[in-house]
Amino acid sequence: MDIDTGQPWGHAIDYAGRATITEAGHTIHINVTDNSPGYVIGPDPVTGTYPPVMVMAQFTEPGTNFTELRGWGQVTVLPVGTDPVIPDQTAIQRAVAASLADFEANMASYAALCAKWTPTGTDPGTGTDPGTGTDPGTGTDPGTGTGTPGS
Repeated sequence: MDIDTGQPWGHAIDYAGRATITEAGHTIHINVTDNSPGYVIGPDPVTGTYPPVMVMAQFTEPGTNFTELRGWGQVTVLPVGTDPVIPDQTAIQRAVAASLADFEANMASYAALCAKWTPTGTDPGTGTDPGTGTDPGTGTDPGTGTGTPGS
């Protein structure tokens, strides 16, 4: 990802701290936010420090059989002393890199899970069922009810 040195956060974000970029073939959603309790960014009344700023990058890719794999990354930019956070032009780039790495790790985990649950092609029972499909399925079992009570 290229950094736009003309932008405080290295990439253009909207008034709500959001952006969408395309990287490595994925559409990645960016969110730059702080954890202040109100709408006005100001110092915490107890500690006197400004809140850190979180830069999050996330995306979801659909797969087969209703699967979805996600990539998520977060970078926290801390204030220095009692000053507000200074924008970090590499924060979005680092969050995107973390989300892509998370996606790759999730793909590897999913592949390992699929390999674990893939049938080997043998019948786990006796292996003697020819699977002819010739059962007429007449539904004529009389159901004698000769089982033991309470079973």
